[in-house]
Amino acid sequence: MATADLSLPARLEAILYLKGRCLSLNDLSELARCSKEDTELALITLMADYAHRDTALEVRQEPEGFSLQLRTDLAELVVELVPVDLSTASLRTLATVALKKRILQSELVELRGSGAYDHIKELIEQGFIERRRQSEGRSFWISLTEKFHRTFAVKAGAGAGAG
Repeated sequence: MATADLSLPARLEAILYLKGRCLSLNDLSELARCSKEDTELALITLMADYAHRDTALEVRQEPEGFSLQLRTDLAELVVELVPVDLSTASLRTLATVALKKRILQSELVELRGSGAYDHIKELIEQGFIERRRQSEGRSFWISLTEKFHRTFAVKAGAGAGAG
């Protein structure tokens, strides 16, 4: 497996990036399949590495755990570049939907955590995503709307047809 070749700090970075939310030391050690002590040491290494790089990201330690975030001093840039009033968490959920094109709500919640239900509600209210019941099963399909493509100047793709 390719992940076995990655260092523990690199694996933790990938986990934090993919989960996109704060994770406790216990959660991180379980996901990385290593001891809490090794996880803590690798997190310190990762945090130091980010602190010495010229990068827009940082590993932040908060009371509820660790997260990979945009540096706080870049908040003004986010407001300038993101033309909508969405929380960072909702933007991350929207980015997850955008990467997948279409995703089951249950899968999105698994990826983003239970807070995704609130993000989905907010994103539907603002018109960036739509939700349709699965023909078979109990979950919903989540997909992007035309408003998302207009707002973020992203082409809908070949299947969307010409304007």
